[in-house]
Formats: sequence, structure tokens, C-alpha cells
Amino acid sequence: MNFDFDDDQRSIKSTAREFLASRSKFEKVRECSEGGHYDEAIWKEMIDLGWAGIFIPEQYGGQELGVVELVILQEELGYAVTPSPFFSNAAAGLMVLHAGSDEQKERLLPGVASGEATGTVGILHDGSAPLVPDAEAASFIVLAGEGDTTRIVEAGDAKIEHRDTIDGTRSFARVSGEGEEMPGDAGAGLDRACAALAAELTGCSQRAMEMAVEYAKDRKQFERPIGAYQGVSHRCAEMLLETEGARAATYYAGWAADHEPESLPAAASMAKAYASDAGWRVTASSLQVHGGIGFTWEHDLHFLLKRAKTDGHLLGGASWHRDRVAKIAGLGDAVIAQV
Repeated sequence: MNFDFDDDQRSIKSTAREFLASRSKFEKVRECSEGGHYDEAIWKEMIDLGWAGIFIPEQYGGQELGVVELVILQEELGYAVTPSPFFSNAAAGLMVLHAGSDEQKERLLPGVASGEATGTVGILHDGSAPLVPDAEAASFIVLAGEGDTTRIVEAGDAKIEHRDTIDGTRSFARVSGEGEEMPGDAGAGLDRACAALAAELTGCSQRAMEMAVEYAKDRKQFERPIGAYQGVSHRCAEMLLETEGARAATYYAGWAADHEPESLPAAASMAKAYASDAGWRVTASSLQVHGGIGFTWEHDLHFLLKRAKTDGHLLGGASWHRDRVAKIAGLGDAVIAQV
């Protein structure tokens, strides 16, 4: 079995890395974060590259590729911690594609694929979704939750309350409202969105780890690079282990979505749980390696740390997804309580 990317996937990854390295430098991330806005020019270029519709069928204006290709893009966007509505729009597209009626797909997916009518997704808790990315600029919002009917709420019919979070690279809101019921498989859409979010967390971890390793090579104490000391080198090794673990789980979930959907629920939750924990631990460890400079606003590391922390709570936290994996595996309540 070949676990490597094919030529098209390698091209997508290299194009994304080069594009974001030139368009989404930390200077741009800081500018957008402090200004509370996205760079529309970057989003327009992402649309022109076909990213918004990468997994959407051609009949709705997309490229009709797979979740693996979406995961590749999401990892690079996490690596660059790019401020954009890409993830929220992709999550909405996945929900419509798998849970929407034929009429809802015909009406909404072309706008998602073209980026002209973006959507987002929120998870309901007690009648409202408390943390919905990019809701204030979305054309429609998909509200889903365990025990609740998944529904599409048009922006004009929704109650949207802005929420401040530690992640200034995205806009968040609390959302409630009534709308059209979605008759399809909402779980299939959410699982694919979780795989995409795990990829973003993996990208954040990779970048934070690289920053720590470079700093450990350059920073000297007592005329030796600090990476020569076991306390630092062991921490960097642990960061590599967690990042690679998150990547393996995430790409397996993406593969399952495209080739073995019956395995996807467990795979998606395993990826989201592991990547959520790894994203926080790796970025926090990188901060420790950097020492005092890592705690300053002027250093760029905090953008990765804050994105990882917030992503960890989106679409269910790590503990919720571990419980879900245990239930899928048929473990008893006593075992689940220890997970």
C-alpha cells in the first residue's frame, strides 16, 4: 500500500505552501488580527485557485476532489495561521453536501464553491451555538447538535451575537435561530469537518515545533546552544512525536472519508481528540523553549498557540471525542469514565 501523496496532491501542497508563504506572512497575520478583519485580496486569490470548492462536485461548480485534498490545504493554512473564512465555508459545504436535500445542494453549494455566498457551522448547546466562526459575514449558518434537528438558518433570520476570544485571527459569534431542516446525514458532514480541523491543528503544531527547534539551535547559554541540553532537546523530541501522531491520525481520517466511510466516525473523532491535545501541548511547549521572549506580544508564536487552543474547542473538545470513540468501540460506562 502506498501511503505517499500522488502527483496532484503533492502539487496542491507545494502550491499552498508557496502561496501562503508569500501572502500570509506573520506580518499579515498580525495586521489582520490587530485590525479585526480578513484580507479580502488573499481570500479572492484562494478562490481563484479553486480552493473553496476543492471537494465539491463539478455539477455545483467545484473541483470534485476529496477530503484528503481538503486536509492538505487545511494543514498548510494552519501552518501559516492564515486569517480567512476558508474553514468555516468548507465546513458548511461539507454539511450541505452530506446532509442537505437536492434543492438545498443546488441552491447553496455553487455559492460555497465560488466563495460568493459563504457559510459556517455551529454546534448547538441548549438552543444556541456558542462558538461559531465567521457567522457575522456568512450568508447562511448550519446549526447541528446531538438530539437536535440539523437546520440551515439564513443570516437574516439568525440571532448573531459577537464573541471575543483569544484568537484574533478569526471572528466568532453565538448564534441561534430557526430554519430549514436538513434531511441527510449530518454526522457525515461533521466528521469530515473534524478531519479538516484536525489538519489545521496539525499545521499549527508543525510550525510551532519548527520555530522551537530553530530557536534552540540559535539561542546560546554558557556558550552552548540550548538545544544541546536534555531538558530542551527532550521537549523538542516530544513535540515531534505529538505532531507526527496528529498528522497520521488526521490523514487516516481523510483517507477513510474518501475510501472507507464506515470507519470515518471513529477515525474523525480520534484525529480531532489527538490533534486538539497535541495542538495545545506542542504550541505551549514551543513557548517554553522560547523562554521569556515567547511570552511577548511582539513574538509571533502566540498566534499559533491561540489558534490551536480555540480550534481545540470547535466541533467538540478532545474529551467529548474520546468519549465518542469509546462508545463506538462499545466500551462500558465504567471504562468511558476513565477515558
